[in-house]
Amino acid sequence: MTAATTTATAVATPAAAHARIAVLVSGRGSNLQALLDAIADGRLHARIVGVFSDRPEAAALDRVAPGLRWSRDARGYPDRASFDAELADAVAAAAPDWVFCAGYMRILGDAFVRRFDGRLLNVHPSLLPRHKGLHTHARALQAGDAEHGASVHFVVPELDAGAVVAQVRIPVLAGDTPEALAARLLPEEHRLVAAALALAVAGRLAERDGQVRLDGQPLFGPLQLDSAGILRPGSRH
Repeated sequence: MTAATTTATAVATPAAAHARIAVLVSGRGSNLQALLDAIADGRLHARIVGVFSDRPEAAALDRVAPGLRWSRDARGYPDRASFDAELADAVAAAAPDWVFCAGYMRILGDAFVRRFDGRLLNVHPSLLPRHKGLHTHARALQAGDAEHGASVHFVVPELDAGAVVAQVRIPVLAGDTPEALAARLLPEEHRLVAAALALAVAGRLAERDGQVRLDGQPLFGPLQLDSAGILRPGSRH
């Protein structure tokens, strides 16, 4: 398959104009804001139908109208399964086409993942499969990585182990600190999120048997975001 046939530009379709995205958040919501900005300027043909959080104090909730907010303190539930069940019911009530974890800091249980299987995406601040879990910027520096980045992947019950859709890469510079690396990556992560969700809502993205499919064809490595904001096949995976 040539690059010309698989270049993943965001193509608007009538279906995409009606795509519905539910967003799960735990913190400040900068990736949620990236989606809102992409919708506002026409790069993402969708609408946010609900923002859901395990932390009622999460600043991300303030980025949308009160009618779109749902939050519960997960610490008030007897176990993860009971919280996940209530969260799943609330998300399902919004009838989303896609569910996107944008800085959602709780591990989703098997039942939640199965309920939204094939339409549940997450963004993770590393070049998966490297540095799953937390503290990715510090771990990239400790490992002596020449590159760092972010990945959008399908969610499976195992932490950060789902099929990777797309990545963006930045160089690790001499003298980088975890804070400096994180700050330089974040705007690139925002571009990645908007581009990957544009493919999803346009109906071009799917997952089958643990493999990502673009326009019905299997991808054998993650798409890579270029400087123009276009996702292209990459040779590195």
